[in-house]
Amino acid sequence: MSTTVLDPERIRLEEFRNRVSPWKKWGPYLSERQWGTVREDYSQDGNAWDYFTHDQARSRAYRWGEDGLAGFSDDKQRLCFCVGLWNGKDPILKERLFGLTNSEGNHGEDVKEYYFYIDSTPTHSYMKYLYKYPQAAYPYEQIVKTNRERGRREFEYELLDTGIFEGDRYFDVFVEYAKNSPEDILIQITVWNRGPEPANLHMLPQWWFRNTWSWQAGTARPSLKAASAPDGFSAVDVDHPELGLRRIYFDQEVPLLFTENETNNKRILNQPNASPYVKDAFHEYLVHKQEGVLNPNRSGTKMAAHREVTIPAKGQSVLRMRLVEANRSLPGVAASDVFGKSYEQIFAMRKKEADSFYEVIMPQGSSEDERNVIRQALAGMLWSKQYYFFDLDQWLTDHGHSPLLGKRNPSVRNFNWFHMVNDDVISMPDKWEYPWYAAWDLAFHTIAIDAVDPDFGKEQLSLVLKETYLHPNGQLPAYEWNFGDVNPPVHAFAALFTYNADKQAHGTGDIEFLEAVFQKLLLNFSWWANRKDPRGHNIFEGGFLGLDNIGVFDRSAPLPTGGFMEQADGTAWMALFSQAMFEIALELAHEDPSYEGLAVKFLEHFMWIAGSMDPLGEDRDELWDEEDGFFYDLLHLPGGQAMRLKVRSMVGLLPLCATVIVSPSSLDVFPSLGTRAAAFLRKYPELVAKIHPFEKAGFGGRHLLAVCGEQKLRRILTRMLDESRFLSPHGIRSLSRWHLEHPYEFDLGDARYVVQYQPAESQTGMFGGNSNWRGPVWFPINLLIVRALIQFYMYYGDSFRIDCPTGSGKQMNLYQVAQEICRRLVSIFLRRSDGTRPVYGEASKFKNDPYWKDLILYYEYFHGDNGAGIGASHQTGWTGTVARLAQLLYIDAGRLLDVSIQQVAHDPTELSGGKADIATA
Repeated sequence: MSTTVLDPERIRLEEFRNRVSPWKKWGPYLSERQWGTVREDYSQDGNAWDYFTHDQARSRAYRWGEDGLAGFSDDKQRLCFCVGLWNGKDPILKERLFGLTNSEGNHGEDVKEYYFYIDSTPTHSYMKYLYKYPQAAYPYEQIVKTNRERGRREFEYELLDTGIFEGDRYFDVFVEYAKNSPEDILIQITVWNRGPEPANLHMLPQWWFRNTWSWQAGTARPSLKAASAPDGFSAVDVDHPELGLRRIYFDQEVPLLFTENETNNKRILNQPNASPYVKDAFHEYLVHKQEGVLNPNRSGTKMAAHREVTIPAKGQSVLRMRLVEANRSLPGVAASDVFGKSYEQIFAMRKKEADSFYEVIMPQGSSEDERNVIRQALAGMLWSKQYYFFDLDQWLTDHGHSPLLGKRNPSVRNFNWFHMVNDDVISMPDKWEYPWYAAWDLAFHTIAIDAVDPDFGKEQLSLVLKETYLHPNGQLPAYEWNFGDVNPPVHAFAALFTYNADKQAHGTGDIEFLEAVFQKLLLNFSWWANRKDPRGHNIFEGGFLGLDNIGVFDRSAPLPTGGFMEQADGTAWMALFSQAMFEIALELAHEDPSYEGLAVKFLEHFMWIAGSMDPLGEDRDELWDEEDGFFYDLLHLPGGQAMRLKVRSMVGLLPLCATVIVSPSSLDVFPSLGTRAAAFLRKYPELVAKIHPFEKAGFGGRHLLAVCGEQKLRRILTRMLDESRFLSPHGIRSLSRWHLEHPYEFDLGDARYVVQYQPAESQTGMFGGNSNWRGPVWFPINLLIVRALIQFYMYYGDSFRIDCPTGSGKQMNLYQVAQEICRRLVSIFLRRSDGTRPVYGEASKFKNDPYWKDLILYYEYFHGDNGAGIGASHQTGWTGTVARLAQLLYIDAGRLLDVSIQQVAHDPTELSGGKADIATA
């Protein structure tokens, strides 16, 4: 991807980078669920879901953030916007998305709405969102009741299952944003009646301020106030102490409703309200026909424009708005022409510029359907940004825990993280189901984000390493339910990918970014080495490590057997961490030779870890099982006995991922590296006897750092590429399908623990039961496996070939194997000859309906047999990496090797952590 000639969107990115224009100041930064979060939980028992419910959300002011439908705000959520709707039949206004809580769903929490992120540029100069709103009353009670009655072995009951969309009696609500300048924002709501009859709709676009004045005395209160406007228009003046003066224009004379963004204490607490104007006023006014709930002075901290319209069958209705700075006239636009011809021209121009921006990203030769999948995936990544504010010191103090003042409450969640202040726009896994960041999710997000906005990717990687995020002991924060939980250490891998992609795109890498990340990751590596290898054997624990229920037991809880567990995945993650730190140190050594010693240190770290996974001898206390040809977790019992937990899962595939190429030119540029590595190998031959021989040069003179030598690699791949085991039609399963007929059973007293292949939702309640690693396909691990196969291919070239699928007789080199896995992963979203997409399973609405068939959802994980989407329906985060994996389908293996050979002379690190395309990742 070349950016020699910058299109308008890339120029905007340059202007933002150079602080010329704040193009990213406004964007989709609202959450889609602020209720039910830890931030808003002030309960005694820590039950966030029950403490602040969806039913309360319309009436109760939030403390730490805001949510809304198709939400938009500035980068601190000071002024917020969302779409409000009412079909005249629902029991409540539709202001936010509805879903089940963890206890209501038969597989945990889940949003029960249909909405789609259709388009976005990285500066949000153009954005498009679609919400499908039924014309009949939304079946709230039916969805809750039916899911509660279903067991874990049954599928979830979805909104489509209720029949509410039959006859096409629904509205397609399109919300589009376009920026004329960073502070001049155009908003257009287009509602289509897809039904066969005219239908009535109340449209209530809402503007409000995040409540910052109720929590601290003396905080200035902002205001919204009806303003004079030219005939045919409506206007509202905005006055905020930080944002200044602004004006909101509406393209019609519509009633303007005003209230305050403050809690309805009478409804929530059965206490008197200080003012009759509270947060749920619009709901009370429309649904319950209450009088006196709106401020007659037409001012407040929350407002809505109320437009009631009857939309003809198959017809549409449009409402337009514009937000401008009040102290600056619109360039070239008269006040009476705010919605004139220029308005349409701006939208048309921004749409065209978005097309030009994405055209550069699309692989040459890709189909229209593939391009649609890639574009919506990246749009989802950009729509999933959210302003995240959480001052743990204040929150813990509110909960009676302030250790610096001698007040301790160790029963409160996250009591050891009082140093944290999160106050940033962050990439979320899913703004409804996971409206909080998670460290390892975020690292994978940057792989996809790098395709559209490398600067934002670097910001995200740097963010969780800041002193207000990183724990003083060096631990990265996991997620708000338990910041002290342990996520896989993939940050170094992602930072290296981002750096190298940037280097390829611009000729030079951001060495300051890389060095700053490296320095903080030294602290994190030390935390891992000191906390998760308590016996100092270079074999690591770690707990669940993001893989929830993949094990026999809850690996983050005390083992029911007593003793401890040595983890194949924890150890493999640390081997990968060591490799990435080695590569980063080597790159930094080009600028500062003192880093060469650290490179050697991390090279040795890798050797110690890799060698400890399968030491010499047959004591059956190693992670590698020679008989099975697979890696397993090792359970140590209190009496000293050790036994392998022979679950054939992703845990045993992860050691493949600890694989990286070292170019011959690296050894030429840093001769002492080769000398010291050779000395280490000579000194500890028994340590490295069973790992890949680093000293053996491969294709192009390259060397390979890998846990698995050729024999182990073949044995593991034979299992992994077996369609009756790991290789599904749509990627690599997280658990071998062999366990369907051969469940792993562990007896302990009267209890029996069983791990059986479960291709869809979890059938256990472990970790809440809302995600499943016992069979489905997950994108982040598949991405790492694809990367590893490419690394092996760069070493072996075409000389290493293997049956793919196993037993098919079809021999492939390892790059072809990587492409085959990518093809299967991408196929989840592509339309088949019969019109279906695997992601939607048997949902017929998505098959042929012209208003559904080209809309894509990027789920959390996918059915291990048929590819149907499962879990969080909008976890575009790491599933958004499908946009990167699709690139591999159009890169020839031979060209990759040839290009890489040429790079050896010019690029000492050979960028084995990543290029602008993912092929060299």
